[in-house]
Amino acid sequence: MLRLNERIKMLRTENHISQSQLAKALGVSQKAVSLWESGDRVPSATAIASLAKYFCVSADYLLGLDE
Repeated sequence: MLRLNERIKMLRTENHISQSQLAKALGVSQKAVSLWESGDRVPSATAIASLAKYFCVSADYLLGLDE
């Protein structure tokens, strides 16, 4: 099962989006996206909701609760 950081990176790369593009769309820094993907930081609940909306997936999917 993929972890949150792996799912974020997978969704971003599958959609051919750079970290900078994703950061701009979510209103965060590119460094924040980098830290999420490396697993060094966990996105806030608000950021998880924004990621889910952006990628048209559920928060449960991002968190690995739903495949």
